[in-house]
Amino acid sequence: MIIRTPKPSDVKPSEITPETIYRQRRRFMQAVGLGTLGLLVGDSLADMNEQQLKALGPLKESPFSTDEEKTSFEDVTHYNNFYELGTGKQDPYRYSKYLKPRPWTVSVEGECERPGTFNIDDFIKPYALEDRIYRLRCVEGWSMVIPWVGFPLASMIKQFKPTSKAKYVAFQTLYDPEMLPGQKRPVLPWPYVEGLRMDEAMNPLTIMSVGLYGKELPNQNGAPMRLVVPWKYGFKSIKSIVKITFVEQQPKCTWNEVNPSEYGFYSNVNPNVDHPRWSQARERRIGEFLKRKTLMFNGYGDEVASLYTGMDLKKYY
Repeated sequence: MIIRTPKPSDVKPSEITPETIYRQRRRFMQAVGLGTLGLLVGDSLADMNEQQLKALGPLKESPFSTDEEKTSFEDVTHYNNFYELGTGKQDPYRYSKYLKPRPWTVSVEGECERPGTFNIDDFIKPYALEDRIYRLRCVEGWSMVIPWVGFPLASMIKQFKPTSKAKYVAFQTLYDPEMLPGQKRPVLPWPYVEGLRMDEAMNPLTIMSVGLYGKELPNQNGAPMRLVVPWKYGFKSIKSIVKITFVEQQPKCTWNEVNPSEYGFYSNVNPNVDHPRWSQARERRIGEFLKRKTLMFNGYGDEVASLYTGMDLKKYY
């Protein structure tokens, strides 16, 4: 008997809500009022649990922030890709109640002098939190501007003193189908894994995020801690991290392993390299009607282009 494992491309288009339909639905629900909205679908900000709305206190402003208009908190927290909570754009919010970000531990392993397993709050404590307003570009053609709260990944890496053998940093998401019910479906090989070259990880733009809009990171956005790499497509910014490993060889990355012809290891935002099924030259900012031109490296070329000097970015996509 042949057992066929579903591929991500097997997910039915009907299961992934198009952004245009989402916007129409949101406008309708907003028109009927938040009170009725909550009664209809339990989809109001009042439904966010207290921990998700807990303020993070004074934040350091970052010189790397964009001055572009921020995407609304409502959209940032209700229109997401997080397959561990479902393949639909509203699934992450709908099923976020199952994820419990406390208690939570993060293990640091591999080629470093100070490995260990840490309580999430102890893990975060040494770092000064910053407000970083970054563009986020999705490979599907939509984008947002999000005020993240986090700290430079480089600061964390220095704490654990990687050895000279550490050429890459690998990350792993929690695997727990009860807390992440999307993992009950084999749409991806779980747990989700990602990785960066060491110089990418050390770039000052790369952050570990523990919040957004001055609040603790909501479950649907990757609580309690996620990676944010603003010049790469959003799927590189792995969520709900439980393991960080310093490795010598290029690590496995989920989408690159599942479909390497569509998703490269680097996954830099490059409008000159089309996805096999759509163009990447233009994008639609959530909240806007017209599309805009996609910028090389998502507009962060001055800060990161030197990382790829001499590389063929159509080959190493």
